[in-house]
Amino acid sequence: MTSTSSPDERAREGQDAQSKEDLELASAYVSDAQYNRNIFFDTSPPAVRLYLLYNRQLAQVLLYFFILLDLSLAAFEEPAVVPLPAWAPMLAELLCLHVFALRLVHYAKVIPRDKFWKDPKNICMIAILALTLADMIIYGALHAAGCYALRWSRVLRPLLLVNVTEGRQLRRAFRSIRNALPQIFTVFLLFIFSILIFSLMALKLFSKRDLKTSDGSPYFSNYADAVFDLYVLVTTANSPDVMMPAYDAGSAFAVFFIVYILVNTFIFMSVFLAVVFNNYKKYLKEEVRQLVRAKRHKMARAFAVLQERREDDGGGGGGEPLVSRANWSRLVRLVQPDISHAHTELLWSVSDDRGRGAIDKRAFVQLADLLNIQVMTLKSRPHPLGRLCPAFYRSAPSRLLRRLVRHRAFAAAYDLIIVINAVFIGLDEDKPGVGDAEWAFLALYLLEILLKLYVVEPRSFFAAHRFWNWFDTIIVVCALVATVVNAALESSGGYTSRQILDIVFILRVLRLIRVVDSIKRFRTIMNTPRPPRQVVYYVFAVAGMELFKGRGKFYEDAGDPAAADCGNPLLRGSVFARLGYCKNNFNNVVNAFVLLVQLTVVNQWHVLSSGFAAVTHKAARIYFVLFHITVVIIIINIFVAFVLEAFFLEYSLDKSDLHTELEKKIEELRLGVAQEAAEEDNLVDAMETADGERRTPEASESGEPKLMFKIASKRYRTVDALLQRLFEADLEEEEDGDGDAHDANGNFANPSFGAA
Repeated sequence: MTSTSSPDERAREGQDAQSKEDLELASAYVSDAQYNRNIFFDTSPPAVRLYLLYNRQLAQVLLYFFILLDLSLAAFEEPAVVPLPAWAPMLAELLCLHVFALRLVHYAKVIPRDKFWKDPKNICMIAILALTLADMIIYGALHAAGCYALRWSRVLRPLLLVNVTEGRQLRRAFRSIRNALPQIFTVFLLFIFSILIFSLMALKLFSKRDLKTSDGSPYFSNYADAVFDLYVLVTTANSPDVMMPAYDAGSAFAVFFIVYILVNTFIFMSVFLAVVFNNYKKYLKEEVRQLVRAKRHKMARAFAVLQERREDDGGGGGGEPLVSRANWSRLVRLVQPDISHAHTELLWSVSDDRGRGAIDKRAFVQLADLLNIQVMTLKSRPHPLGRLCPAFYRSAPSRLLRRLVRHRAFAAAYDLIIVINAVFIGLDEDKPGVGDAEWAFLALYLLEILLKLYVVEPRSFFAAHRFWNWFDTIIVVCALVATVVNAALESSGGYTSRQILDIVFILRVLRLIRVVDSIKRFRTIMNTPRPPRQVVYYVFAVAGMELFKGRGKFYEDAGDPAAADCGNPLLRGSVFARLGYCKNNFNNVVNAFVLLVQLTVVNQWHVLSSGFAAVTHKAARIYFVLFHITVVIIIINIFVAFVLEAFFLEYSLDKSDLHTELEKKIEELRLGVAQEAAEEDNLVDAMETADGERRTPEASESGEPKLMFKIASKRYRTVDALLQRLFEADLEEEEDGDGDAHDANGNFANPSFGAA
């Protein structure tokens, strides 16, 4: 006889299933808001589960692994750093293409079909995969037939980083640059027009005077050379060399070059920086405004899924919509499974500031930002000496010593000792007293570690997050062992480990970083993020390898006759060869990247370009001018402006309002650790992370809680969080009302600011 469930049991099971599906949907919305994803996904239960799987950290790590593998194949392809058979990198790339295709298919399963085909990044990904596969087939066929083959699709590889769903920051940056280009192009045309006019004047002034450059070449003999030389002068790379022949012929000619530098180098370049930054910032601000709008919409939608109606005081059913504590806790567990129970309780106490047992929409919407604040759960541990010999450890002299070690002056004194030690390392150790001073410094460092261990519980001192404690201990112990071994060998007349000691001294100099990080304003500089720009370098490196590979070669043996002209007769007697620039070539991807960095610095970049123009054609200069315009004028200006803006933000603002509210709640509940003490790099607070322990705060024998909290870091976890903070003051407050357009599945229409 088969047992059947009662109607009530079936109804409860259906409600539980529905509740689970609602929680999964809400967790998808909250996770999107937390990580600033703007994806219009299908809200049916199977699609939501697939979407949650798509966003799993392991899947994203694997994706980035295969993207990096695909990019690194340039080191093994012709021209190669490590030569491999042609089939090996092609097989690896084929594997990468399969992974990217599977990821794309997975993405197509979680969003509506019409949205998938309207998204430009999906079309671009399909085109990249198809073109790469076609290029591999053609290249393989030509290579097998012994014909010349070109791997042109390699320049498309960085676009994978831009067009994967995780590449939101890169896409945003490129969209902002693209939108700002019309205004930038107007100024750039005026700048080029100025160079052309001055070049024409230079041609008429100097071409008929039979002047020669320092290497005997004709001086401003044709218009193309005049334009290039004056463009290089804007970068100051050929100053004052380009002016000297005219200046030697007549002092009055210096006026021409001075006026040119004032107009183009100082005025136009400054205006260019202002225009690039102003327009880029304007469009970036709009992107961030819509990013914030999308985040609020996601959180409002999650609230709508979980909301309940509480009866009002009059007994009616039209009360304020709220999310209960039980549903909120289950949601937090789904979004962040590794969160501790104590941390969850803390966040709830911040959200439910009125103690109602439920929260409204305004408090709920803050959840994504609260989860992004790094909070450490700390657990106090008694020191072993306090258990073994409590009378001695708690005596007045012992307490005084512990207070001295905890004091700021102790850390400042050892910072000063580190600086003095760095000065002594720079001196000649053979001088009287210098070698003995190293023993004194080692003794002081050992004393520092022992004093800290006397104050701090050892397991807490060597906790995983105590980087500087580990660093200092390893450096000091290694230095001590190496110094003792070296002294023993030296006294016995044996081999001295000079190289080992040199390495140890270098590592000890690195302790100066600790001094820098301990100064608040210096720490601001270290915290300032740097936007990525390696995508453009990779494209230019691959293009340069195809254009200029094998045109010159570096010879290890300087006595080899071929070393004088880099293995290419066309470079014989050139400035490029005379200056020993043979290793600056495009013969592999490593050399190409080094050369591009040198071009970014702009010093002598005209000499580098002249070498490649000599072995190919003068038109090769176009490649180097395009690189300078793209990287130095546009991207570096944006980079500098962005870093300055971020630095001023870090310099002027320490905490967000949410940080403040969280810290207020920690202080109110008497669960706080003094932030100043926690930030000290001597790290002498006897605390240990215990995020894995799921327990509520308990009072110790002294009345203080065992579990305590502190804000772990004020650094931004994502670039999106920084951008939101950069433009926080300019973003208009928007209502999170329910007036958004929703589709039949209960989803909402994302703001239309391009594929995100």
